[in-house]
Amino acid sequence: MSNIEVTITVNGTKHRLTVGPKERLLDTLRERLHLTGTKEGCGVGECGACTVILDGEAVHSCMVLTAQADGSEVITVEGLEKEGQLHPLQEAFIKHHAVQCGFCTPGMLMSAKALLDKNPNPTREEIKTAIEGNLCRCTGYEQIIEAIENAVRALESR
Repeated sequence: MSNIEVTITVNGTKHRLTVGPKERLLDTLRERLHLTGTKEGCGVGECGACTVILDGEAVHSCMVLTAQADGSEVITVEGLEKEGQLHPLQEAFIKHHAVQCGFCTPGMLMSAKALLDKNPNPTREEIKTAIEGNLCRCTGYEQIIEAIENAVRALESR
């Protein structure tokens, strides 16, 4: 199997890469582009630690081949802050102690961002549904849900 030429835009920067046919998007982001905020937890799409936004959808990057992302736009957790300013979601996670060990945090943030991009005023149930593909062993989820609700209010007031 031969290598594949791909072009992907990650956090607003276009990258032209030659990848193997079995290379996962997760590995491309971490190893080639050095965007290590995206974490590998389970490697089988169950934990959500590797969640990124691919063409507007939250996806587990361990389950996407980089070749499948050719021509796509990817946003990682590193793409949330702008000009040195944290995204309101990041600020809310800190404020509400929704970050403990931190391993699930990037995936949670990206799932929440994908939700808010589509639905800027979600209900509590919609928030729960949006993050149900992300596992957390530390927080019990309540702080995470409260943080997302707080970010909704912060974004509304902007």
